[in-house]
Amino acid sequence: MMDKELNIVEHLEELRKRLIISTVAFILFLVLGLVFVKNIYLFFMGDLGYKLMILGPSDIMWIYFHIATIVAVAGTIPVAAWQIWLFVKPALNPLERRTTLAYIPSMFFLFIGGLAFGYYFIFPNIMTFLVNLGKDLMTTSFTADKYFGFLINMTLPFGVAFEMPLVLTFLTTLGMVNPYKIVKLRKYTYLILVLIASMISPPEFISHISVAIPLILLYEISILLSKRVYRRKQKQKLVLNNGVKTDNIIL
Repeated sequence: MMDKELNIVEHLEELRKRLIISTVAFILFLVLGLVFVKNIYLFFMGDLGYKLMILGPSDIMWIYFHIATIVAVAGTIPVAAWQIWLFVKPALNPLERRTTLAYIPSMFFLFIGGLAFGYYFIFPNIMTFLVNLGKDLMTTSFTADKYFGFLINMTLPFGVAFEMPLVLTFLTTLGMVNPYKIVKLRKYTYLILVLIASMISPPEFISHISVAIPLILLYEISILLSKRVYRRKQKQKLVLNNGVKTDNIIL
């Protein structure tokens, strides 16, 4: 009983250590984002053609902080993934360690890819549609608060959503997820994704569809990759049961 309690305490101490390292990394990247926030701000302004307005002295701090937060999240993802891997490493066999280690750099690039997809494809298309909707009736002028709030809503969810295939295959590799059980929940998942799309996009049908379709496609890609990993794990178990070494199996 005492050994079991000590083991739990050791695991909690290890978890605490990994959380502290990830938190410190987030703070460092947040500071880095604040240092270069003006350059990032000008990049996100794109070809808007005019300066954004602010309605209060504190608005500019809100904008700077949110831009720096996105930078911090992007920079912390590989660090946090590495810490998670170190935490679960003792419970993995050598083959699982090599396989899961390959996911770490992919998490960062997928997050950046998701942000780029939202920024270069979803955001400009919806933005153009909404601006043209009242072009002949209204003068378009945005506050920095509204512009960047809209930009974040159009990009950040895709940065997170692009992690879905990797997270699902990672959990499948660890044996925590069975994709064939997830498939049975497909209709409920579709409903949830459509609801998410309606919450993060402007309140009109075209925007909802533009956001919902990529999310659903990502979900289906996640299922396909998870099934592939799951079948390979089943083959590995079969080979192990027959007394063949797994080192000869190609992932």
